[in-house]
Amino acid sequence: MRGGTFITVEGGDGSGKTTLIHSLALKLQQTGHEVLITREPGGSPIAEAIRAVILSKENTAMDARTEALLYAAARRQHLAEKVFPALQRGVDVLCDRFVDSSLVYQGYGRGLGLDAVWDINRFATEGCMPDLTIYLDLDPEIGLKRIQNNRDREMDRLDLESLAFHRRVREAYLLVAEQFKERIVTIDASVSKEEIAAQAWTLVEGKLKL
Repeated sequence: MRGGTFITVEGGDGSGKTTLIHSLALKLQQTGHEVLITREPGGSPIAEAIRAVILSKENTAMDARTEALLYAAARRQHLAEKVFPALQRGVDVLCDRFVDSSLVYQGYGRGLGLDAVWDINRFATEGCMPDLTIYLDLDPEIGLKRIQNNRDREMDRLDLESLAFHRRVREAYLLVAEQFKERIVTIDASVSKEEIAAQAWTLVEGKLKL
């Protein structure tokens, strides 16, 4: 039994996930909610160590199934060590990426199949899914340009993928959002960050009945 609300933000690289999460956290805190901001892969010491292996530019030879299994392993540790305890304490959890990222990046982008990747993650998560997922939809060409222009952000292995790969990922996100539309809400991420934040806050208010 969990008392907190589990909210995830999804989207391609450069879509503004981190900016939105911090905006939502501030608003929730202003309404008296305790909030945990976290991310995947990572979010806990062991999961962060796995993240370093997954995203290292040195590991270009990584097999697609290995990659999918590592993401699921990091996710399991993150849930067990951080997310589950927070939700049980009544803390609202805002997470940058979750299962949907694995479905689209490994299941579709890498061609492993959505069902195969979902089976791995169903075991890892014990069926724990977000109460609300906000998908920030953006042309990947725009997102990649944002990343290149952000001098504070270090390029990782996935940033080195082709534009065609990132286009497949976007296509998959749209398919997954349609498949799970009771949970996933799409926001156009090409508009201003203020407009994105306002739309997302309306969704969160409705979910938490604030």
